[in-house]
Amino acid sequence: MLPAISLGLWHNFGGVDVFENGRAMLRRAFDKGVTHFDLANNYGPPPGSAEEMFGKMMRDDFRPYRDEMVISTKAGHTMWPGPYGEWGSRKSLLASLDQSLKRMGLDYVDIFYSHRYDPDTPLEETMMALDRAVRSGKALYAGISKYPADIARKAFDILHALGTPCMVHQVRYSMLVRYPEDELFGLHERKGVGCVAFSPLAQGLLTDKYLNGIPEHSRAANPYGFLQVEEVQPVIEKVRALNVLAKQRGQTLAEMALAWQLYDDRITSVIVGASSVAQLDDNLAALNNTSFTEEELTKIDSILS
Repeated sequence: MLPAISLGLWHNFGGVDVFENGRAMLRRAFDKGVTHFDLANNYGPPPGSAEEMFGKMMRDDFRPYRDEMVISTKAGHTMWPGPYGEWGSRKSLLASLDQSLKRMGLDYVDIFYSHRYDPDTPLEETMMALDRAVRSGKALYAGISKYPADIARKAFDILHALGTPCMVHQVRYSMLVRYPEDELFGLHERKGVGCVAFSPLAQGLLTDKYLNGIPEHSRAANPYGFLQVEEVQPVIEKVRALNVLAKQRGQTLAEMALAWQLYDDRITSVIVGASSVAQLDDNLAALNNTSFTEEELTKIDSILS
């Protein structure tokens, strides 16, 4: 159901120039065969703005193609002040879904996710909310995101018993973040759940951006961002070694990092988050060569070990 590469829309497309850039990326992605567009209620900033901008693009360009698109959204991270503006209660999830549909101008989303596990809400309540979203027709499939393996197993079993099997589990996965290999991939296979990988380029580490140090306006240069200097320095030599191998394969580092995931049949789809059409094209170029020799795979594991 999902294409090999999906487009994540977590940026705020506000402003004429940024909006047009976002629309150009969606047009190019769709023309290149990308049909899965991944959002969440809190993507922005401010929260909700990514869905609002996507809604405008739907009305302007994509309405005739709605049945060819897989649109997903999530709820669980902070969206509005108050006790129901985040986490995984039934009230929070279902109210958020209604708001997301209104922002995007849609009757339904294809996949609705619980964005993160809520330790203070019974898991049964969260899963029953996903089941209700599907049975109401406001979502076609249920998914979870970033759940630890032991909780994910319970969530899969609850949803199966409710008659609304979990379709996909979104996990952070890349050459530099490989914890899903320990338990999650085997669990997905046993339970028949797809795996959608996000942050496949490790916040830009698996690109050419940091090969010669930390650029002034990069994510790592921002003291409040998700990627910090102390995360870059320990892995930079590994990244440089991977870049040498990528060149030998005739790929950019980003292309090889994505191809490495696409080669793995445990991965259903990989979400990329481009900031320009050129960057999107570079990501999609990974599809041109997703084969690896045993020697290359061994070399990659050796570099990363």
